[in-house]
Amino acid sequence: MSGMRARQSMTFPAFQQAALWALAALTMLLATSVRSNFKSTPPIIYDTYVVYVLFLSALSFSALRDNRIQLVKSTATELIITISDVQLSDDGEYTCSIFTMPVRTARATVTVLGVPGKPVITGFDDAVEEGGKVTLTCTSSGSKPPAKLHWYRDQEEIQGRPDVVESNPDEPTYTVTSELTLTVTRNDNNALITCAVDHPSIANGDKRTEQPLSVLFSPSMSIQPESDLPREGEKFFLQCVGNGNPEPTAFVWRRKDAELPPLAKVDGAFLRFESLNKSDNGVYECQADNGIGMGDITHTLLVQEAGVNAADPTAMSTSSGVDHAVIGGVVAVIVFIMLCLLIVLGRYLIRHKGTYLTHEAKGSDDAPDADTAIINAEGGHSGVDDKKEYFI
Repeated sequence: MSGMRARQSMTFPAFQQAALWALAALTMLLATSVRSNFKSTPPIIYDTYVVYVLFLSALSFSALRDNRIQLVKSTATELIITISDVQLSDDGEYTCSIFTMPVRTARATVTVLGVPGKPVITGFDDAVEEGGKVTLTCTSSGSKPPAKLHWYRDQEEIQGRPDVVESNPDEPTYTVTSELTLTVTRNDNNALITCAVDHPSIANGDKRTEQPLSVLFSPSMSIQPESDLPREGEKFFLQCVGNGNPEPTAFVWRRKDAELPPLAKVDGAFLRFESLNKSDNGVYECQADNGIGMGDITHTLLVQEAGVNAADPTAMSTSSGVDHAVIGGVVAVIVFIMLCLLIVLGRYLIRHKGTYLTHEAKGSDDAPDADTAIINAEGGHSGVDDKKEYFI
């Protein structure tokens, strides 16, 4: 029960008390003042082998009636006893009496710690579907004072409900219980839920129990091709991979907007092509079922020409790079030739520019006809400025 303590006392038999009183009267002048200094002992862990209790006395003592209690030292001023095989019943107050005038008494309290048992986790027997709730109960018995319980998910501490403490019948110990409620996700699958005991009688982490979680969830899908550059005429396969709990066992293959190719065969999680062809290009879908739910994924298949080295993933990119380089070189040559032609033509036109003279015939208005006007104009315009026209 809470606060229960076994009380033991040190007393003298009646015949010894009379003798001691007589001795006290005879030695009163010598024993003028005797003081006791009796200290409380630190807490003792249950099952520790020996506990020492110090008694200061000027006379003698009477041993406690228990075979586990032995006298270790007895002098005129000091008495020492030991308690072996310490039990919870040894917890309590111890008294030492000094028979002076007046009688003096000193007391000490011995605290025995009850070591808690290893915690037990209950409440999780079957796997739980994703999104469901699970309630775990952790119990530890035999602690004194009451132990404290802590919950962990892997290495992270999580909060459960406050501890419930109950006293054990007919024992000065306690049973401590704690509950933890979780809403599980697929990330909680295989996570370790730990209940650890915290108590002054043990080191942290000495007593703990782990419980792995099992969460059921629908598969998440992926498709793994045999090669990143499938080549025409080769054998080839697509593998459908489903990550779920439980693992999926039923697979369905489809080709979007078309039937599966004649040379494509479904082999469980595999779609196998006996000989790839350009006509096999398309979008392929895999669907998997694990009894909890279904998952699906698609993959686009692009078959390369037979001349492309599928073993060399850089072949396509290298060939494409060469084509672009050739085209760039041709364009550069054409541009260079056009520039050269323009330069040559410009220089030619500049060097062969023409000069033309036009004359205004004076007096041509008086000429009877055109021929006469031209004749009249000849030699009559030597002073006229030349009119030049340049053509480029």
